[in-house]
Amino acid sequence: MGMIDPPRPEVIQAVETCRSAGIKTVMITGDHKTTALAIAKDLHIYHSGDLAISGQELDAMSDQELDLILKRTTVFARVSPADKLRIIQSLKRCGEVTAMTGDGVNDAPALKAADIGVAIGINGSDVAKNAADMILLDDSFTTIVTAIKEGRRVYRNIQKIIQFLLVGNVAEISTLAIATIFNWNAPLLALHILWVNLATATLPALALGLI
Repeated sequence: MGMIDPPRPEVIQAVETCRSAGIKTVMITGDHKTTALAIAKDLHIYHSGDLAISGQELDAMSDQELDLILKRTTVFARVSPADKLRIIQSLKRCGEVTAMTGDGVNDAPALKAADIGVAIGINGSDVAKNAADMILLDDSFTTIVTAIKEGRRVYRNIQKIIQFLLVGNVAEISTLAIATIFNWNAPLLALHILWVNLATATLPALALGLI
């Protein structure tokens, strides 16, 4: 008799999307190393040249040794709650922005230590939910990818709005400054500036924010 808990088909595409967006996906599991490797290969998390570390191997390493191999490691198997916390701390020492997902009580320390702790909402424990910064209501990894896409879109739009408004305001200030330096009549009156801000700045800025 054989038993299997197969990964969801959509997760493979989600992992590839993360990779193309510069996000590295790392599997940290309590399962056996062989099982973890098989699943990681199916999900395209583990590639040729990557490292897979067991909890026993991790215990034998110093923090400095862990930091050195961390960038090449995509699978951690047979790990304890303390190991998960140690991995998160090592990632942060290496300057990485870390997001940790988990559902059990044993995930709570790592969820709390990560820059962004993401708890599983449906099957997750209350301890994990309280320790996390975000809760997945549908227990789907693809939701995280969608949230990252939306967050990056909003961030880019904010940058566009700020750049647009700065260019317009700098142009107005420069025009008035030059006129003042050469003792010219004011090229822009208060009414003109108000009209520029309301008509030619506000509406385009709103349009940029909705892209």
